[in-house]
Amino acid sequence: MRLSSSLAPVTAALAVALVMCLPYEAMPHARVQVRQPAKPEPFGAECRTTVRGSHVVAHCHNPYVDIDRVRLHIECDRWWDLDTDSAPAEVDPAMTVRLSGRCWKEVGSAWVSHQKG
Repeated sequence: MRLSSSLAPVTAALAVALVMCLPYEAMPHARVQVRQPAKPEPFGAECRTTVRGSHVVAHCHNPYVDIDRVRLHIECDRWWDLDTDSAPAEVDPAMTVRLSGRCWKEVGSAWVSHQKG
């Protein structure tokens, strides 16, 4: 029976050719579970900034569990007036802090920055 032994390589080549012709979706593949990205934890004190003349006051209230380290930044309008940054103040959960600063003349802009404490 020499005929059957000579058909073995042809049969193997035919099987490989059929597998290569299958569409990708028909190929077996490992199952991978898709993990949903974690929802970001709410963070950050709510701050209200008030500018009156050359004075700036910010009230920051933290409604969340994590401590928020806030700083008041003041950019003065005049080129010769020094811009200021307050020292960091920690706002504990359910607490409110008051930050203040000033320019010699007009205030150009003022904002509060947040950092996890």
